[in-house]
Amino acid sequence: MINRTIFYISSSLLAQTSGGDLSALRQGFGTALGILFMFGFIWGVIKIWSGANAISKGEADGKMGIIAGIVIAGAAAIMGALYAIFNLNGAILTPSF
Repeated sequence: MINRTIFYISSSLLAQTSGGDLSALRQGFGTALGILFMFGFIWGVIKIWSGANAISKGEADGKMGIIAGIVIAGAAAIMGALYAIFNLNGAILTPSF
């Protein structure tokens, strides 16, 4: 009885699916990834904008703000390229909205 309870709790916590069907799990991760990328893109654009504003005021930290914003906004493309370079195409999830 205790072993079954531990199994049910651990399977729900570890997001395992029964029968080996991983399509629902991949769909859920794709949706979460899409939401994460939307927030990351907006945050990156704000960082680029604040970096450009800092440069216009003569501050030296503006260039690093622009570079950080580009990396944050382009994180999805950067990670996809790295996975493709190292031939891990099966690990790439398509973000869905």
